[in-house]
Amino acid sequence: MTAPRRARRWLLPLLVAGFVLVSVAEVWLLTTVGTRIGVLPTLAILLAEAVLGTWLMLREGSKAWRALVDAYETGRMPSGQLADAALVLVGGLMLILPGFVTDLVGLVCLLPWTRPLARRLIGFVVARHAARQGLDLGVMRARFSPDTVVRGETVEQPDAAPGTGTQEPRVISGEIED
Repeated sequence: MTAPRRARRWLLPLLVAGFVLVSVAEVWLLTTVGTRIGVLPTLAILLAEAVLGTWLMLREGSKAWRALVDAYETGRMPSGQLADAALVLVGGLMLILPGFVTDLVGLVCLLPWTRPLARRLIGFVVARHAARQGLDLGVMRARFSPDTVVRGETVEQPDAAPGTGTQEPRVISGEIED
């Protein structure tokens, strides 16, 4: 069995365990806060966080959408804008869900000054996973970057020897230096 299949086999139990742990942490934290400050203030905080999450998601979502459209109109690869749009969506949903742990994660994904941190963290995780799979992201980044220029020179190869009637195919060989 190959390594990716083994990794995928553990993914579902890991996700289930993560959901269970987050749920237990949310219930414990809600119970703790509820016993300290009371049920009504706790419910008021949760309601205020849901309203804040909805408002932030609409505000930051429209900004992310405008940036995405602008990137497409100018012909740029919208990788950062797509990541921002996804983070805004996930952050808004996390803030709308009741619970303090998910609200913290939602705020990190939604706030404009913490979103780049979340984007870098996700980029690191994706790059690490891609490297384990044998993908070279540097090559992919260079392929999609419009400013990538490879300097080189062309050397003419003499035609095939007279009398053979066939020409050798042209082969381009060399090195790329940084």
